[in-house]
Amino acid sequence: MNRLPECEHDIMMTIWDMAEVTGGAVSCDDIMEKLDRDWTKTTVLNFLTRLCNRGFLTCKKEHRINLYTPAVDKDDYLKSESESFFKRMHHGSLTSLLSSLYDGKSLSKDDIDELKKFIEEAK
Repeated sequence: MNRLPECEHDIMMTIWDMAEVTGGAVSCDDIMEKLDRDWTKTTVLNFLTRLCNRGFLTCKKEHRINLYTPAVDKDDYLKSESESFFKRMHHGSLTSLLSSLYDGKSLSKDDIDELKKFIEEAK
């Protein structure tokens, strides 16, 4: 699966979140309203066109409005992106990943307890 640049990723996350709530397609205006960016409509439309061309979205015209629907499942994309990050940044080493989080004090006691529970359940 292709990796999304940050701007396109933000748009897709917005669309995935909106589609979960609405159960369907969303318009460019709806997307712009939810995005936390100061982009023009032309900029957003260009990103939406790219996402359609790359197979992340489908576009259907209703009356005079283009409606966009995710063509890629959010969980599938996030899993693929997480695996790619894990392999690129930590060479597939879980110890390396956890050490980087712990050394940076990113893991709280609750995080560690949750990890212990996860490991026990995985056994």
